[in-house]
Amino acid sequence: MLEIPRSLRSTVLSTAASSLLAILGLALSAGSSGAAGAAGAAGVSRPFQPMDVFELEWASDLQISPDGSRIVYVRGYMDVMKDRRGSNLWTVPVDGTDHRPLTHGGGDVSPRWSPDGSRILYVAAENGARQLWVHWLDTGRSAPITRLTESPSGLAWSPDGKQIAFSMAVPAQSKPFAEMPAPPEGAEWAPPPRVIEKVVYRADGSGYLPDAFTHLFVVPAEGGTPRQITSGDFQHGGTPSWTPDGKYLVFSANREDDWELDARDTEVYELEVASGEIRPLTDRQGPDGSPVVSSDGTRIAYLGFDDREQGYQVTHLYVMDRDGSNPRKLTGGLDRSVSDPVWAADGRGVYVWYADHGVGEVALVSLDGSIQKVASGVGGLSLGRPYGGGQFSVSDGGTVAFTLAGEHHPADVAVAASKGGSSPGNANRLTELNRDLLDYRALGAVEEIWYESSYDGRRIQGWIVKPPGFDPSKLDPSRKYPLILEIHGGPFAEYGPTFGAELQLYAAAGYVVLYANPRGSTSYGEEFGNLIHHAYPGNDYDDLMSGVDAVLAMGYVDPEQLFVTGGSGGGVLTAWIVGNTDRFAAAAVAKPVINWLSFVGTADFYPFFSKDYWFPGLPWENPMHYWERSPLSKVGNVTTPTLLMTGEADYRTPIEESEQFYQALQLEGVDTALVRIPGASHGIANRPSQLIAKVQHILAWFARYRRPAE
Repeated sequence: MLEIPRSLRSTVLSTAASSLLAILGLALSAGSSGAAGAAGAAGVSRPFQPMDVFELEWASDLQISPDGSRIVYVRGYMDVMKDRRGSNLWTVPVDGTDHRPLTHGGGDVSPRWSPDGSRILYVAAENGARQLWVHWLDTGRSAPITRLTESPSGLAWSPDGKQIAFSMAVPAQSKPFAEMPAPPEGAEWAPPPRVIEKVVYRADGSGYLPDAFTHLFVVPAEGGTPRQITSGDFQHGGTPSWTPDGKYLVFSANREDDWELDARDTEVYELEVASGEIRPLTDRQGPDGSPVVSSDGTRIAYLGFDDREQGYQVTHLYVMDRDGSNPRKLTGGLDRSVSDPVWAADGRGVYVWYADHGVGEVALVSLDGSIQKVASGVGGLSLGRPYGGGQFSVSDGGTVAFTLAGEHHPADVAVAASKGGSSPGNANRLTELNRDLLDYRALGAVEEIWYESSYDGRRIQGWIVKPPGFDPSKLDPSRKYPLILEIHGGPFAEYGPTFGAELQLYAAAGYVVLYANPRGSTSYGEEFGNLIHHAYPGNDYDDLMSGVDAVLAMGYVDPEQLFVTGGSGGGVLTAWIVGNTDRFAAAAVAKPVINWLSFVGTADFYPFFSKDYWFPGLPWENPMHYWERSPLSKVGNVTTPTLLMTGEADYRTPIEESEQFYQALQLEGVDTALVRIPGASHGIANRPSQLIAKVQHILAWFARYRRPAE
C-alpha cells in the first residue's frame, strides 16, 4: 500500500477450485480440525468460492450509547447487481437481543449518539447529495437537517446537544489562467486545458483534486444554515473535539505556509466558535493529531511523535493541560503505535487501540502511564487480505464495544465481557453476520508459525492457511501441496490472524498459503520496523525466504511448486524476489514500485516519498541508492514467469511502474503478462468483482506453471 501515515492522510470460480483439488487428490474431510471441521459437521459440501465474496458482510464504525445499553454500527455488504459495497445502520443492545436495522439507504455511514442518547446523527444521501441526518429514538423517525453541496465528515455533537460541528470542502475562488474566446453557438470544441499549480494535485482513489480547502462548520442540531468557522488556504480535516462549555473546538491541522511540502507537521489548535479566532496549543516538528478534550475540560489527549525522518516512527499518546502547557508522553513504555484516543468519562485515563504481534488491542492508559488491556482481537475490517486495523467505542460507564476479528469471519460487533478482559475469549460477541454463509463453507485452517531469519537469527512471525480438509494424518507422501507466499504491502503495516477472502480462495484452490510479517512490519516495535530504514527492499527478503524454508521443512509442500505474490509494498518485494532467486515457479506482482527514481516523480504524495523517510536525499542527489533498491535494476537476472497487475487509475504506484517491468521482461525474453484493471485505484480489489478478478487472474497464471506432483 506504500503506506501514508494517519497524520498525513487526515490532512490531505468454484469449478476451477474443485478441479484443482481433484488433481491433487485432496478430498474434503468432515473430521478436520478448525473451521473446516466445524463446517464439515454442519454438512459442508464445498469450499469458499469466488461468488461467495458478494455474500460477505462486516461491521464497522460502531458507537455505543452514552449509557452503555445499545450499539449502533455500520453494516457493510456487497451489491452483486451494482458491483459496489453498500452500507446501512443497525442497532443491537449489549445483551445481543433485538438486533434490528435503523436505516435502509444503501450508503448510510458515520453514526454518532447525541450526548443524552436520545438521537443518532449520521450521513446519508438524499437526491444524490450526502447530508446530515438525525434519527429520533422516541419516535423512530429520521430527517435530514442540512442541504449541503459537498459531503460532510468529522461529525461532533456539542456537549449540550444543540449544535453539530463537521468538516466540508469549500471550493477556492480562482481566476482563469488564460482568457479564451467564446466558441460559436453550437460549436464542439475540445475540453479546456487543466492547469495545475498546487503541490499535491491528485490523490489515489480521488483522482485529480478540485481547487478546494476543507473547513470546519457548525449547524444547529434541529437544522438550519451551516456556518463556516475556519478560513484560509489550509486543510482542516479530521474530527474536532468540543470543550465542555461549548465555546471552543480543538482540532489538528497544518496551517504553516509550507504545509503542502511538509503536510506531516501538524499542530493542535484551539478555535473559539463565536469569533473563529484560532490559537495553536502545540509547537514541535512532527505530527500532533487526534486531539480529545477531557470531560472536565482540564486536559487534552492527543497523538504524535518528534519527527526524526525515519521510515517507521512509533506514534505515542500525549496529554497536556487545557491551555497547551505541561505536555507529557503517557505511552513511553509501550513500543507500539497507538491510535483513536478516547477519554474515560471519569478522566482517569485514555483508551487507545494498538496492534501487538499482528493482533489488535484496546487498552486504558492511566495518567501515570500504566496500561491495562480491556479487549483483544480488535480488527477484521480488511476483507481481502488479513491486515490489522480495528475500531472501538466506550460508554460513559466504561463499557467497551469493538469490532471483533476472527480467522474465519470479518468484523463482528462485540463488547468486553468484563473490565480488564485481555483475550477474545473474554469478549461477548453480539453479531455473527456471516454465519449463514461461512458455517456452510469449508474454510482453510490458519496456523501460527515462528521461525528464525537466515540473515541474523531474528524470530519472524507468520501464519499458514491450509487447504480445506487438510489432515496431516492422511497426507500422501507422493502428493504434496503447492505453496503461495503472499506478501503484505506498506511496507510499514502488519498482517494478523484474521479473515482474508483472497487467502481463503487460494487455499480453496488447493494451495498452502504462507503470509508473514518480515522486518519493517509494524506491531513489533520501532527498532524492528526501522530495520529497513533506507534499506528496502533488503534483508526482509531473507526473512521471507526463511519462512518458505520453514514450511518446506514441515514436509507437506512440494519444493518444485512454489509461487509468490504480493501487492504494493508486497509487489515491490515480489519483483525483488524474482530478481534474486529462481526458486519460484511463477510470480504475480500487484501494483508495485519498480523504479524508485520514476516513482518519486509520479506518485500522488511525492512531497512525502521524496523525504528522508524512504531514501537519503532527493533522487537527483543520490540516484544510485534509489537505483540499487529498484527491482528494475535486477531485471536481467529474472527467469521466473512474472505477471504484472495494476489499476489504470492508480496514482499511488502508477501503472507506468508495472509497464516498465513488463516491457523489460519482454526485452529479456521472460514469460510475462500485464493485467490492467480499468477504473481501479491503488485499492485494486475495492469492488467485489475486482477482488475476484485479482484472485482468478493470479490463479490462472500460476496454473500455467504448475508442475506435476512427483
